[in-house]
Amino acid sequence: MSLLTLPLILETRRNHALEHATIHILTKNYPGRPIAGHSNPTGFFILGDVPTEGVSEAVAQALTRLRAGERDLAIHPGCGTNYATSGLLAGSLAWFGMSGRKPWRKRLWRLPIVVTLAVAAYFVSQPLGPALQASVTTEAEMGNLEIVRITPIRRGRSAVHRIVTRS
Repeated sequence: MSLLTLPLILETRRNHALEHATIHILTKNYPGRPIAGHSNPTGFFILGDVPTEGVSEAVAQALTRLRAGERDLAIHPGCGTNYATSGLLAGSLAWFGMSGRKPWRKRLWRLPIVVTLAVAAYFVSQPLGPALQASVTTEAEMGNLEIVRITPIRRGRSAVHRIVTRS
């Protein structure tokens, strides 16, 4: 058994895939509306001003399409995995480029090289983020996952929906 298949981790990865698939469908059905999500082992949240009926339909459709083999729905360009990968690579190369025992003034001359390294790392990370989503942070195989309930939550003018799942 690998770390990625431990129960709490696998449930989170499946919910993350279902969250992404749901967001893909919602952004197509409600263009121009900002929509985000957050997953955990017991389900996920959808943040955005969309009606509960629309969320319910999108979640059901997302689960059906993932079960039908549409694995690409589990990968989303706005996923935090992409941002974390880019930031980690660019930041690491920038840190590496500026490290050393030379006085600060002499290290400042490295700044153009460090910026170039960070930009290069950013471009290299572009295909890496989705690859990490596909192999680490999401699991498109839904197994026996089922939707338990969808609860709308209003926080002032913000709309949030809590989707509870069970495996």
